[in-house]
Amino acid sequence: MRPLCGTGILASVSGLKQRAEILATDTPPLFQAAVQRAAALLRAGQVVALPTETVYGLAANALDARAVERIYQIKGRPARNPIIVHVASIAMAQQCVADWPAVASKLARAFWPGPLTLVLPRARLLPPVVTAGGPTAGVRWPSHPFIQAVIRECGFPLAAPSANPSNRLPPTRAEHVRKNLGDQISLIVDGGPSQVGIESAVLDLSTCPPRLLRPGMVHEEALLAVTGRLALGAGEGGEVLQSPGQLRQHYAPRAKLVVWQWQDEQELKARIANCQLPIASCHILAHHGIPSAQGFGGVSVLPHAPPAFARVIYAELHRCDEAGAELIVVEALPPTGEWRALADRLKRAAAA
Repeated sequence: MRPLCGTGILASVSGLKQRAEILATDTPPLFQAAVQRAAALLRAGQVVALPTETVYGLAANALDARAVERIYQIKGRPARNPIIVHVASIAMAQQCVADWPAVASKLARAFWPGPLTLVLPRARLLPPVVTAGGPTAGVRWPSHPFIQAVIRECGFPLAAPSANPSNRLPPTRAEHVRKNLGDQISLIVDGGPSQVGIESAVLDLSTCPPRLLRPGMVHEEALLAVTGRLALGAGEGGEVLQSPGQLRQHYAPRAKLVVWQWQDEQELKARIANCQLPIASCHILAHHGIPSAQGFGGVSVLPHAPPAFARVIYAELHRCDEAGAELIVVEALPPTGEWRALADRLKRAAAA
């Protein structure tokens, strides 16, 4: 194998699978070179991993049905689970949908670019595979400068779910993508750690009142201030989902994950003992009731503020998996609206 070069490109070896190119973006020349490389591959119908402010995305030309089908194949994604379309302007978003009501303009002005997806009737421009054959499409204008630059360079929208095997932990760093999908794609662009850290909120504007299909770091109180009315919650069901993130089990590490509250360390250890697992194989992620590190496989102290917690939670779960954890115990979150999106992610990660 050739030595790692300055751009982070790894060569393939005879008899081994091709390993992804990994391109840095931390200087203007590297940033522009990565934009050009990603755009060239996307125009050629390939799938690449790109950074967004939420999580890393597995991107393809949203107007190319074969390229989008490749996303489903790489991820092992259920055919009924639609993919969000990423745009770089309101005008591009309007081209992807058949109707753009006034409330969509208000929400776009308030929260775009940013971690909010709007669900609207699908335009014929989008192939049905993007929306899993459903009548609506989710569109989002991400705030990360790199994916914005790539979309502008390409001139077309990108279909981009999280860059991980279906139902597994989303990646918030390029290294997470490399470990899970590095032998299945040709390019991973390293744009640094994701600054939001969990997937976008998804708001369905095809119903009245608008319905929050997936909570996110744009909280329902902020959405309600714009929409005036808001319905909450959407369960898994039907042949086609309207939004990603509605499957009962999702966002899961390899280890078993539980979300518990405990009064003291003695209670915590007793509950672990009931799971018939050695304490040394258990990793604790706590934000308030911090146990000592004695006996546990690891103890991490997480931030007690939702934005900071969101930025680190997936990376911590990845770290626990890498450390060989058999059980991950996450301390239960406060039952308030600002924690709703994070509680949703942990609930789905813990579903068995």
